[in-house]
Amino acid sequence: MLIPHLHFCGDCAHAIALYEKVFDTKVESVIYSRDFLPDENNNDNRIAHAVMYIHGQKIFLNDRFGNKDKSSDIAVHLIILFKNTEELLTCYEIMKPDSTIIDPMTELPYSKLAVQFIDKYGVQWGFMVQEEI
Repeated sequence: MLIPHLHFCGDCAHAIALYEKVFDTKVESVIYSRDFLPDENNNDNRIAHAVMYIHGQKIFLNDRFGNKDKSSDIAVHLIILFKNTEELLTCYEIMKPDSTIIDPMTELPYSKLAVQFIDKYGVQWGFMVQEEI
């Protein structure tokens, strides 16, 4: 099993809240740093480990590392295949504020509608419509 692991450098709880809203999902589990090593991290509200499912894919998230550099020159980004244009547009409108557009919304030979962007937490996304899902 391959599991994407997203790092947020202190913004993990905010990212989880956004992704729950956008993708109509709930975080499955959250372990805070203060609970993981309570003697060392008494007042540490950062997330040490969280699990959620986005479009059926298990995702790990935490506050360790993280890079808000909005460069599009990265090796990995997450692709979401939507069932229809309306679903893509609804999710994108929620994610759009403070995001950086890499490829504006357009039709592609392999997708009725597609957009690529970096969200406000530095995660690069590709949203596409593939009607045969």
